[in-house]
Amino acid sequence: MRFGLFIPQGWRMDLVGIDPSLHWGVMAGLARRADADHQNWESIWVYDHFHTVPIPSHEATHEAWSLMSAFAAVTGRVRLGQMCTCMSYRNPAYLAKVAATVDIISEGRVEMGIGAGWYEHEWLAYGYGFPRAGERIARLAEGVEIFRQMWTRGEATLDGKHYQVDGAICAPRPLQGTTIDGSPRNGIPMWVAGGGEQKTLRIAAEYADYTNFDGTPEGFVHKSEVLRGHCADLGRDFDEIVRSANYNVVIGRNQREVDDRLAWYEDQLVRAGVDADRARGQREDLARQPLVGTPDQIAETLTRLEQDGMTYAITYFAEAAYDTSGLELFEREVIGSLHRHGRR
Repeated sequence: MRFGLFIPQGWRMDLVGIDPSLHWGVMAGLARRADADHQNWESIWVYDHFHTVPIPSHEATHEAWSLMSAFAAVTGRVRLGQMCTCMSYRNPAYLAKVAATVDIISEGRVEMGIGAGWYEHEWLAYGYGFPRAGERIARLAEGVEIFRQMWTRGEATLDGKHYQVDGAICAPRPLQGTTIDGSPRNGIPMWVAGGGEQKTLRIAAEYADYTNFDGTPEGFVHKSEVLRGHCADLGRDFDEIVRSANYNVVIGRNQREVDDRLAWYEDQLVRAGVDADRARGQREDLARQPLVGTPDQIAETLTRLEQDGMTYAITYFAEAAYDTSGLELFEREVIGSLHRHGRR
């Protein structure tokens, strides 16, 4: 199994109480830490959001693609992704160009996570409107076609319903868009995120190198079968697509330590201005998620998920900016256990 790590960027109120002048140092330090750890971390990730959750606030939320470029410059090995970029927040031809530039800076380490978007408050506040889900997904479909053309051909033309480009040039193409002899390949790996069964997973079946959807054992199996059906309809080899999921990790050596981390999370939300009832509800929701427990419990869950085809876990530790002891325990006792049993 492969592992990615979300770097705290403020969106989930995970930099609260740290002076903004220190935010980049915290983020860069964690990025460098993952970069140096060849055994455990293949990639680092950020979210593409502008307003905090679970409530919009004036706490920091650092912009995803600015961070991508910065991480590219301060790391040298680890791959760089966003889970996931909202297609409608940027013109897709422009975004393809941005991603190509970051791929050059990083020497070919970009992963493109892309989705239709969902955070209504953010959309409206930034003046994007908030079209119905069908339109957002249609924009996603047109946008990924533009990406593929830009990265493989070096230019794109599309007279779509939502996007129109006419010879948009992408020069240079991303490093991952060409082979040594100059012949084209698919370009930056595409992660189509979301589990919409009729449309999003069909887009994934057509374009995705990776998917990212429901990470519960039952939900993952169901979404995988839907994806398999779309692949069969389109003539795509289902096994070509790597299936991943995101996980909130709350880990402790025993249940008391797990409970202490959950209590810290609730208190953190209250410190950030979330009302007590909502903070309690967020804690209760977190406590029910798949990777909450002791190392043995989490390793057992991941083993089951891997058997069902989930081979890339993108992990989030709410406390990482303040305390890396849970991260270290996960590395040592969970990833280490999977390695010892040959599950990497």
